[in-house]
Amino acid sequence: MKKLFAVLILAALPVFSFAAEHGGPELEKIDIDLADKAALQDGARTFANYCMGCHSAKFQRYERVADDLGIPHDLMLNNLVFTGAKIGDHMKIGMQPADAKTWFGAAPPDLTLVARVRGTDWLYGYLKSFYEDPSRPFGANNKVFPNVGMPNVLAGLQGRQVVGCKQIQVVEDGKKQYDPLTGTPLTHEACDQLTILPKTGALTEEQFDEKVKNLVTFLAYSANPVKLEHQRIGTYVLLYLAFFFVFAYLLKREYWKDIH
Repeated sequence: MKKLFAVLILAALPVFSFAAEHGGPELEKIDIDLADKAALQDGARTFANYCMGCHSAKFQRYERVADDLGIPHDLMLNNLVFTGAKIGDHMKIGMQPADAKTWFGAAPPDLTLVARVRGTDWLYGYLKSFYEDPSRPFGANNKVFPNVGMPNVLAGLQGRQVVGCKQIQVVEDGKKQYDPLTGTPLTHEACDQLTILPKTGALTEEQFDEKVKNLVTFLAYSANPVKLEHQRIGTYVLLYLAFFFVFAYLLKREYWKDIH
């Protein structure tokens, strides 16, 4: 029994470690639709143009992505492949790990499974939370992943995001608080708020949020390309079991009706 208990504790350690690693700012919840081909295609385009300079997706093949997302092979090769790779090749990058370690201090991680490891809410919050920080090597920091060694590659789309002060309405137990005499909202000044400087990005805030969501959708697909197929098969299995249960129950009643 003691050995079994020790094994269970050791098995749970990665879970506790994962939970501790993901502490930090409250993350915004997003709904990912893996059946949205338009979102997946836009996310694949963003990934190829903004992420694959440093990050690979080496457990995916261009051909599989093109077929799953409804992208013609020639369009895929002409617009989303920049290394001279063939359609059947894995999605690797030209940067050598040794060079990456010299330039960045560590080789940028492969992103094929990042959505399974980090979660879609974490990725969405992380990609939106870069802000200008002159003290960092690349001039950017991140609220979700403090002191991350990565530049804000989406800054041209998002615009210049800075940390500033902002009046926030006081909320207690989920209810907004008001002055009992005047009825005006009670506020406090928070100086850890991210603000995008107007007209510094190519996209509006709503457009950028959609762009990031589409990128996260593609990363979620990449982490589990057969998820929709598994769900479809699982539905059929459950229907079969429900159908079979009716006959099994009737057969059981027939066998046991004379036994009391």
